[in-house]
Amino acid sequence: MTERPDLAEMLRPVVQSLIAAELPVLAAHDVSMWGYVVLGALDNGTVRTQASLAEAVGADKTRIIDTLDKLQAAGLITREPDPRDRRARILAITGKGRTVRRAIRDRIQANENRLLERLPPADREGFLNAARALHRLPREEFMG
Repeated sequence: MTERPDLAEMLRPVVQSLIAAELPVLAAHDVSMWGYVVLGALDNGTVRTQASLAEAVGADKTRIIDTLDKLQAAGLITREPDPRDRRARILAITGKGRTVRRAIRDRIQANENRLLERLPPADREGFLNAARALHRLPREEFMG
């Protein structure tokens, strides 16, 4: 087997650079990185409660309260009491939240596409397919 750097070693500078490129886009929309992650999870329809959101994004449920407060104050999400459990809150992205999230995503992906164009088309598709496959794996799969 050919020796190669670890995946994390190769991807860390790429991810750090991508995040650095995203920060001005997020700031232009007054959304934090965590806010963008939350909007994405809600827009994808995969979560409905604060507890399930925290689990889905890998954050402590108390850690995301400030983020939820800011998103709600900006009119990007709603939080309503769960009629079945008054202690729980049902989260939903608003139309404005969906518009903001998609505007951010479009700018981020435009930059990513610019970078991906540096790869030959077959490599680009292979990279994206591999990234999608790894993204779909459950977290526990990474623990070996």
